[in-house]
Amino acid sequence: MDPLPLQTTYQCEQCERSFSQLDAYKEHLQVHSEETPHRCDQCGTHFRSQSSYRKHQCNQTGRYQCDQCGKTFSYLSDYKTHKRVHTREKPHRCEECGNRFRFLSDYKIHQRIHTGEKPYQCEQCGKNFNRLCNYKTHLQVHTGYKPYQCDKCEKSFSRLNNYRAHLETHPGEKPHRCEQCGERFHLLSDYEKHQHVHTGRKSYQCEQCENSFSRLSNYKTHLRVHTGEKPYQCDQCEKSFSRLSNYKTHLRVHTGEKPYKCECCEKSFHFISNYKRHQRVHTGEKPYQCEQCGNCFSVLSSYKDHLRVHTGEKPHQCEQCGRSFRILSNYKAHLRVHTGEKPYQCAQCGASFSLLSNYKYHQRVHTGEKPYRCEQCGKRFSGASHYKRHMRIHTGEKPYRCEQCGKSFSCSSHYKRHLLVHTGEKPYWCEQCGKHFSDSSTYTRHLRTHTGEKPYKCAQCGKQYTDLSSHNQHLRTHTGEKFWCSRCKRLFSWRSSLKVHRCVAVDEENLE
Repeated sequence: MDPLPLQTTYQCEQCERSFSQLDAYKEHLQVHSEETPHRCDQCGTHFRSQSSYRKHQCNQTGRYQCDQCGKTFSYLSDYKTHKRVHTREKPHRCEECGNRFRFLSDYKIHQRIHTGEKPYQCEQCGKNFNRLCNYKTHLQVHTGYKPYQCDKCEKSFSRLNNYRAHLETHPGEKPHRCEQCGERFHLLSDYEKHQHVHTGRKSYQCEQCENSFSRLSNYKTHLRVHTGEKPYQCDQCEKSFSRLSNYKTHLRVHTGEKPYKCECCEKSFHFISNYKRHQRVHTGEKPYQCEQCGNCFSVLSSYKDHLRVHTGEKPHQCEQCGRSFRILSNYKAHLRVHTGEKPYQCAQCGASFSLLSNYKYHQRVHTGEKPYRCEQCGKRFSGASHYKRHMRIHTGEKPYRCEQCGKSFSCSSHYKRHLLVHTGEKPYWCEQCGKHFSDSSTYTRHLRTHTGEKPYKCAQCGKQYTDLSSHNQHLRTHTGEKFWCSRCKRLFSWRSSLKVHRCVAVDEENLE
């Protein structure tokens, strides 16, 4: 009988890693085990593998000592790598984003952000991880391993931060008290970290931007700014976050939770930042003041946008037409001119709008609301721009002057339309009948002759119109509103009749 062939490779059934030596294979199995059989007699630290235990023993009696911090190492390679902490040398550079790393292991882990590689897969649920530490933490979900147990209620936790949060639910004694501010803590480690607040000590310094941190957790979170890592992903919209607090706050968008309620108007908010900003509506507080013109603002973003009025900066440029914008919201609204998107639709007549402000203004057509009233003649207007334009009738102001013929206009749209008289330009062309138009409003109104669209409907009698001016004239048949001549006080039902009357009066004066 032939002898059985000797086994040359040993494969781990949990992670499929292979080993050529039986001793190495057995030692590897302890990675998946929760046992820590090797204990250091000097410091009491436990280790899963014998190799880790031996390395620790060498560190206790290290042969290579750092002359700057006194730390000892048993291996020359570890000693040389440690020296980079003091020299700040980072020999490993990422070719894609330019980030540099001191250790080769950190560089390799960072590369997985760009490649998308996640080599650690959970066999039970199929979830993948790009870091071994995250994978091991995840395994505790399936194994039920919970090393952190509460002494008061015996409840156990798999994560240290969850355990610490649980301790706050017990109103009992917190044995560790800060002598400077009186704050108490359940855990000695939390107490020691708190002491950094008073001493100003920041032990953790970022090597890329030199920011310093007193807490290791804050330091690790900060590193994600450079690595781009966003470990917290929303299951509903797949949006990712670098901070757990931001992730939890984001979840309120889906749950509809609004925990911050205003006591003055009972309006609720998802985020505390929005709540605090809203409070300034009631208090009138405007903490952001422009040093150049003295204007004050309640919102920081509005203040920053305003500063560009003085600097002339317009950072948002349209790639299609080259137009630049000072404010991001205006830039986004402009893009709809090219895409044709009109996300705001009127529920009553179906008219659509690309701008929210135009949509809100349109709503007044149906409600009849006219919040702007002229103090001189009592006429009311639904829009602020119409009100300001109307005031020029009384003041006689015509701020828009044509440089070619000297003619002046009180309205910018009339001025722009007039300029086309000199250029002869008619950029708006109807594809159905071939007719050209010099302004967009006339072109849009013309298109309705082909489509039959009548978007302006009277709320009282249901009659519909293709243009707003005809609709507004019709509304006066219900309201009884008249146009009056400022010279002779005569009343007219139509604006056109008033214009004819004025022309006749001027001609009569000239004859006299």
